[in-house]
Amino acid sequence: RRPGGAAQGRQRWRLDGRALQKLPVHMGLVVTEEEPSYADMASLVVWCMAVGISYVSVYDHNGIFKRNNARLMDEILKQQQELLGLDCSKYSVEFANQDKADQVLNCQSTLKVLSPEDGKADIVKAAQNFCQLVAQQQRTYTDLDVNVLDSLLSSTNGFPDPDLVLKFGPVDSTLGFLPWHIRLTEIISLPSHLNISYEEFFSALHRYAGCEQRWGK
Repeated sequence: RRPGGAAQGRQRWRLDGRALQKLPVHMGLVVTEEEPSYADMASLVVWCMAVGISYVSVYDHNGIFKRNNARLMDEILKQQQELLGLDCSKYSVEFANQDKADQVLNCQSTLKVLSPEDGKADIVKAAQNFCQLVAQQQRTYTDLDVNVLDSLLSSTNGFPDPDLVLKFGPVDSTLGFLPWHIRLTEIISLPSHLNISYEEFFSALHRYAGCEQRWGK
């Protein structure tokens, strides 16, 4: 499952990332299974870091990862050290919908842990905030456009829209994952995140790299 040695693994994964015709800037990892695995999700996050993906979002429809973010972060830290040989003892994570955001993992990639409240509920909150601005005469209703709504959404503040979502599990739905942001996102379904191998992960990236995105044309 893991190449032998941190240095060997680091070199292999970085070369793999560079070999792809294109690499997602923002990757969404969406679990639709009922029993998410912290160890397997941590592996996926660390592999994203290793191949050079800049932004990673982790989501499950029950909000388990977000409620237990410390446990997930401990597992990510452990695997960073084991798989990449990185000293990431000083780290924090940015959580969506916090007024005072802790910043990112101290290792190149930026991570958000999301739950359903960061999807439709965030859009509702943004609409309410815009209406309040209109009521206070700080905005007019004609100001509302895609860019204004984007600026009012807190769940992806500072994040680009996802280029690729890996959806794990038998459910043929993303179950509320960032509904506003994935209109142009490539979605690849995998049977399960449980015991997932690096080869399966990289195969999905290879499929994405070979996709021709026509942007509605």
